[in-house]
Amino acid sequence: MAETIAARQEKPTVSRPMRQGKLRSIYLSRWFYLMMIPGLVYYALFHYAPMVGALIAFQDYNLMKGIWGSPWVGFDNFRVIFDNPEFVRIMRNTLLISIYKIVGSMVPDVILALMLNEVRVRWFKRAVQTITYGPYFLSWVIVYGLAFSFLAPGSGLISTFVRDMGWGSIDLLTNKDFFRPLLVLTEIWKNTGFGAIIYLAALASINQELYEAAVVDGAGRWRQLWHITLPGIRDVFVLLLIIRIGGILDAGFDQVFIFLNARVYDVGDIVDTWVYRYGFERLEFGVAAAMGVFKSVIGLVLVIGANKLAKKLGGSGIW
Repeated sequence: MAETIAARQEKPTVSRPMRQGKLRSIYLSRWFYLMMIPGLVYYALFHYAPMVGALIAFQDYNLMKGIWGSPWVGFDNFRVIFDNPEFVRIMRNTLLISIYKIVGSMVPDVILALMLNEVRVRWFKRAVQTITYGPYFLSWVIVYGLAFSFLAPGSGLISTFVRDMGWGSIDLLTNKDFFRPLLVLTEIWKNTGFGAIIYLAALASINQELYEAAVVDGAGRWRQLWHITLPGIRDVFVLLLIIRIGGILDAGFDQVFIFLNARVYDVGDIVDTWVYRYGFERLEFGVAAAMGVFKSVIGLVLVIGANKLAKKLGGSGIW
């Protein structure tokens, strides 16, 4: 009993210096905490506060009554989604387009970064980076305008060239077989430069002594690439892959919506365009919100699963 009392008496004397140390640490880092406030306020106002709108998914939402006045319908909006005959088609289109983009856009990012990493002429390297990074700042409206100027039936540059050469006529913008490859190609052209910059930053963090040791051991450029460079950017690649897998139901609304036309609806209509029609054309906000909640849940499950799989395979994952 005496030992217990003594331990209780000593506990405050041990914890008090710890609390003082934490308070002192917070005080010394006060400017960093102050700089965090704008970011925290931004996320609180524009990311967390709007999550209250998820309640619409369980309501027969009425604009005049608002969120708190609209009647509750439970899971009826989700039943509308799953019973819709278009559900299977839009899910298939969304998954296929997303998978094509993941495979078709991440690999060119790595290849371009590896190629630029081998360039020793600085002005040439900077010029290539500027040229490839420039399209990232263009909107998808401008990108579609460029694609239309080349591929428009009858008036596009490529279409006119094919016709003048006597090879017949082509109509690629309304071709079902070419629609998905067109999305992937324009995605690569627009975003590869930006993706390469991320990998170039990862390549710059690799210890150069590893390359020097590899040269001493007689390893050539390909051996160095396989045993040093690729393992050095593996964690970054896995991180970006997990993020892309988590957003696999986001096939790129801006791009698809602009490129979409009536002739390619069967292969190009995705979840987001379906939500747009229900939410803004039919004004069925509850059904549109229910699809958003469904996408969020699927994305969360995929991120957690991909993160665990990455750790089991020896990667670092996200957390």
